[in-house]
Amino acid sequence: MASLRDIRRRIKGVRTTAQVTRAMQMVAASRMRRAQQQVLAARPYAEAIRTMLGELAQQRTDPLTVHPLMRVRPERRAAFIVLTSDRGLAGTLNGNVLRRASEEILARSADPELVTIGRKGQDFFTRRARRLAATFTGMGDRATYNDIIPVARVVIDAYSNESIDAVYLVYPEFVSTLNQRPKVARLLPVVEMAEHGTKLDFIIEPNAEEIMAALLPRYVEMLIYHALLETTASEHSARMVSMRNATENANDLVDALTLTYNKARQSAITKEIAEISSAAEALAATG
Repeated sequence: MASLRDIRRRIKGVRTTAQVTRAMQMVAASRMRRAQQQVLAARPYAEAIRTMLGELAQQRTDPLTVHPLMRVRPERRAAFIVLTSDRGLAGTLNGNVLRRASEEILARSADPELVTIGRKGQDFFTRRARRLAATFTGMGDRATYNDIIPVARVVIDAYSNESIDAVYLVYPEFVSTLNQRPKVARLLPVVEMAEHGTKLDFIIEPNAEEIMAALLPRYVEMLIYHALLETTASEHSARMVSMRNATENANDLVDALTLTYNKARQSAITKEIAEISSAAEALAATG
């Protein structure tokens, strides 16, 4: 059985751990709220550009003219943009996303082109000897829309020169503080614009084709940026919950150790009293 000194030392260590995890929980909660606000702020812009592109798709003067990013080809080779966090301590968040990405890669493409955002995804595919077309790390909370442009450029150029036939986003979708689920979304080709547009009678200057050529790359960038915001919100939510659970477990362990310490101390005191009583009786008998 551990000595009283060892138990006291362990209680102190666990309490220190609980203080650290509690601080990390509070930091993650603060960052989560900020990330949630960014996600909500980006949604109106995303919906507006989606609606505009849908209307423009119905206004094309030549229905046979299709922008390169909207051309559908047989899917022989696909590209995947996989978003994870740079840091750990986020529970099963990254593992679930990477598992889903691996399943999609095996199902869709024998020789995929991989682009990773986040160190966890980069390390995962590197360990499995997967060739990365590009990798981006260090975005996190400080990422801006401009940081996404190089990511979008990689896949837009590859799709335009027909080296790939489809692009998919794999990222953790923020549902709630306690629920973040892996999501797979097709990024290219952009086909839903033509399918869900509204036919309106208005004059466009310049023509619809020119406006779509300018907006489609922005639309792709917006989708990637929105996925990054979802990933950031999911990361902080998962870390907050994970650190909260760690704090609760540490406090439970402190309670259990304190109970063990008290029992051991009581047993030691009882033993000392018994020894003193025995010694007193022995002295009285000899006297």
